[in-house]
Amino acid sequence: MPCTEANHLRARRAALLLAGLAAMAVAVAVLGCAGPSPFRPAPMPVAGHSSSPALQLAPAARPASVSEAPAPTTAVPAPAVGAAPAAPAAWGPRYMQLGAPLAPRNAAELRMQLARRLVAAHPDTSYTSRAPDRLLAIPVLEIELNADGSVRNIAVLRKPSTGNEATALAIAAVRRAAPYGDVSKLPRPWKVVETFLFDDELRFKPRTLDTN
Repeated sequence: MPCTEANHLRARRAALLLAGLAAMAVAVAVLGCAGPSPFRPAPMPVAGHSSSPALQLAPAARPASVSEAPAPTTAVPAPAVGAAPAAPAAWGPRYMQLGAPLAPRNAAELRMQLARRLVAAHPDTSYTSRAPDRLLAIPVLEIELNADGSVRNIAVLRKPSTGNEATALAIAAVRRAAPYGDVSKLPRPWKVVETFLFDDELRFKPRTLDTN
């Protein structure tokens, strides 16, 4: 083959090759502008940002905070119109707080002062009228005092067979009505023997009040 013809053939092949490369470049450029490359996967849709209405997810409901929750209410019934007030609670017997006693001058005054203070301190559980012929219980107590008239000791000289409650009430009454006056100037022993006359209503009367 002559040299000029060979050169002409090489030049033509090179031109065809360049033309082919140029066509491929144009095709790649066109595909890149028109849409995603077939060699590159499309991006995954993000929840809440998808362009497709069918793929959009509804936003999750936000839980109400504690401050937003309505406070529970308790229905308080209205007071009835004209309703009577509640009845007062039942009270027990009255016990009076006595003032300071006088200093007895002798044993007889001491015994009388003790009996009178017993009745004055127990207006609901004692009586001063005539004792009934039939008594519920007759306990007898020996009351020993301190120098200031306070109770030092109580001895039961006579305990009724069926009057345990009466005996306990008599002892409690003696302690509640104390003191009985300054006995420091009286001869020893500072003791008083008292008999308690209990009626059917369990009220007592010091027998000393019957002898004067």
